Amino acid sequence: MGDASARFSLEGRVALVTGAGRGLGRSIAGALADAGAEVWLLARTMDELERAAAAIRSAGGRAVPVACDVTDSGALARVIGDMPALDVLVNNAGTNIPEPFVDVSEGHLDRLLDLNVRAAFLVAQAGARKMLADPDRRTRGGAIINVSSQMGHVGAVNRSVYCLTKHALEGLTKAMALELAPHGIRVNSLAPTFIETPLTAPMFARPEFSKWVHERIPLGRLGTPDEVASAALFLASPAASLVTGTSLVVDGGWTAQ
Repeated sequence: MGDASARFSLEGRVALVTGAGRGLGRSIAGALADAGAEVWLLARTMDELERAAAAIRSAGGRAVPVACDVTDSGALARVIGDMPALDVLVNNAGTNIPEPFVDVSEGHLDRLLDLNVRAAFLVAQAGARKMLADPDRRTRGGAIINVSSQMGHVGAVNRSVYCLTKHALEGLTKAMALELAPHGIRVNSLAPTFIETPLTAPMFARPEFSKWVHERIPLGRLGTPDEVASAALFLASPAASLVTGTSLVVDGGWTAQ
């Protein structure tokens, strides 16, 4: 069977995680660093990035914090171009504005499309270009993980634009996987359910919303950032060497219904 730890090792790899200053991005960056990768943390707020990087370093990992707005394609290209290499990309930055479909403004529509679709596409494209510039890529391999959502597989009230953007990301994942497979680059999406974080705590302080969510998760509880990070590590690692073009749904059974 071989050494189980080796199958999940990212020693000698360089990873980039967007939206890495907090929440899922921060947890995923920590998991990749724990597995041995040098992790570049990208987000808009340097204070948050520094704290995340300090936590990784205190655990013995390697972290490079870089402040960058992923909607700025020029700045993004410069950051990725300056990286020494890129083996794992976690395309995590995104947002949501829950509201009724008929009340969605053009401004909110544009904001979500800009970050969740346009910027996600450009991050993936820039990352793929960086990977393809490595002459040993076919042998070395690579992994791109687009962080989607269970809402990329189903619909939900008050989440029309979010569902739209995450369904788009799922389609992008499949198309990218087909084009990049001949180069040894695997592309998958990661689709979590509602996750328990300080940012979602105010949502779940509302009893009706909390009841609605818990009733729809067959396992009966929210997910944790560590559970999503573990799934990301699997997709990034040699353990998933034959996995590409699919979506790993970490949803407690939500989409099975």
